[in-house]
Amino acid sequence: MQAKTLLRALAAACAVLAAAPAARADTYPSKPITLIVPFPAGSGTDAVGRIFGAELGNILGQQIVVENKPGANATIAASYVARAKPDGYTLFVTTNTSHSAAPFLMKNVPYDPVKDFTPIARGGNLPFILVVNPKRPWKSVGDLIADARQHPGKITYASGNSTGIVAGATLSNRAKVDLLHIPYKGTPQALTDVVGGQVDFMFTDLASGLPFVQSGQLRALAVSTAQRSAIVPDLPSMAESGVPDFDLNSWNGYFGPAGMPPDIVAKLNAAIKQVVAKPDVRQRLAALGFDAFSSTPEEFAQFVSEQRDLWGKLIRDAGIEQQ
Repeated sequence: MQAKTLLRALAAACAVLAAAPAARADTYPSKPITLIVPFPAGSGTDAVGRIFGAELGNILGQQIVVENKPGANATIAASYVARAKPDGYTLFVTTNTSHSAAPFLMKNVPYDPVKDFTPIARGGNLPFILVVNPKRPWKSVGDLIADARQHPGKITYASGNSTGIVAGATLSNRAKVDLLHIPYKGTPQALTDVVGGQVDFMFTDLASGLPFVQSGQLRALAVSTAQRSAIVPDLPSMAESGVPDFDLNSWNGYFGPAGMPPDIVAKLNAAIKQVVAKPDVRQRLAALGFDAFSSTPEEFAQFVSEQRDLWGKLIRDAGIEQQ
């Protein structure tokens, strides 16, 4: 009798365990979700992440708490997320900095960008522009390059993330000019010093740089992509500006720690797609210089793998040494 009772209890326990994934999807989320941003407040990823966070909160019925953990080419935030419990309550909005570039820019990255994360969905792209202090005489990229050739090692560029680092080094490599790199912890601080004249120029995402361009505090010379951007169609591409084979873009996407339940991933992916599908949200994001779109988790995983190979080549070609 006792054996039969024990068998029935074990069967009931197994049934509960088998039903657990579905129950998780039905009840998730039951408390606030933390969205980790690897850059400072005021950066493009932060601005975009807060819009997505507010919209996701409305769709999921729980508050999304945005938490900034900047520094070390986004590896501080990435390491934090990689160690978090994979229950869907710690999410990561990040860019190519943490997953495509940092492994090639830094000798000791304390996580595996593929094995330690669960891809959820792409969020879109953050096009970059080359901006200069308006007191500098340059009206085009050609002007900047010509001046740099006359004054090797004297013209400075700031960077607040990996795209800024690689873009500056790529310009130096492709144009055969000696430029002095001034790294910053984040884009806001770098922009402040370019506006103030302490640094000559930088590549920055549209979301962060466009307000300074519109106010006249900075002058935009080109976009970093192979083709012109629909958001700033008057700006030439770097190729049009005389720098061949220059095509750099910053992608944006959502991850969780490795091992997240597939049903929760599917629920989050569907919610992100709902955000991207809203015309008013897309318009608000476009005003920030962000091109919003989404993907399946599988498409995002494949994209991340391809981007890692691409950025590794870009960094090697630019001659950037690991730090």
